[in-house]
Amino acid sequence: MSGDLSPSEPVQPPRRRIRLAIVDDYAVVVAGIATLLADENVDVVETGASLPVISDVDVVLYDTFGQVQGRGVDLEEVVAHSGAKVVIYSWNLRHNLIKKAIASGASGYLSKVLTGPVIVEALERIMTGETVILTGDHETSVGGVGDWPGRLEGLSSREAEVIALIASGLNNQEIADRACLSLNTIKTYIRSAYRKIGVERRPQAVLWAVENGFQHDTERTLDAALRVRPTAR
Repeated sequence: MSGDLSPSEPVQPPRRRIRLAIVDDYAVVVAGIATLLADENVDVVETGASLPVISDVDVVLYDTFGQVQGRGVDLEEVVAHSGAKVVIYSWNLRHNLIKKAIASGASGYLSKVLTGPVIVEALERIMTGETVILTGDHETSVGGVGDWPGRLEGLSSREAEVIALIASGLNNQEIADRACLSLNTIKTYIRSAYRKIGVERRPQAVLWAVENGFQHDTERTLDAALRVRPTAR
């Protein structure tokens, strides 16, 4: 018995899961990113704060929350002895900062407004050797994903980062320069944040920040089940 048999479609190989480390000075921020990517094609092998990555990963996603202006990102220090690609994750999208990060060896620069699937698609492109810069101009998820200190108190991600920079000793103009926003916009964020946390003056805001999770962390978490890279078949 014979019949017309349509040729079978080629079987696509399974997508390789990306082995990822997430780095930031605030453990709650790291945990928020891990949650954002939990349902994606990613294995979060290591999370760390203020520490070089030590595990065998493909990509280090460096979140710049609360990074003090002028401190910069030491990419060699972030990856230590790993051959991982470093991707900057930030809402500070100033052209010269992006250019400097790429020139220093970063393989990508991603806006914090991006959704989980878009982030993972960018990481997959980076894994093929592309340098990917996504500013999220057409994304609609601004401020709605991840986690950060002060979120339970009602602070938006940008209000929280402003408080973090205040706690780090920056004045309003320095924060405006850091965030690539106008001074008036920063003052608006400050007024709104102060109202939400119930303070009126800068010293009170600094004290509140210290007592509410805005201190830099020095923790590292390794997933024991993922620490050894699986043998390719």
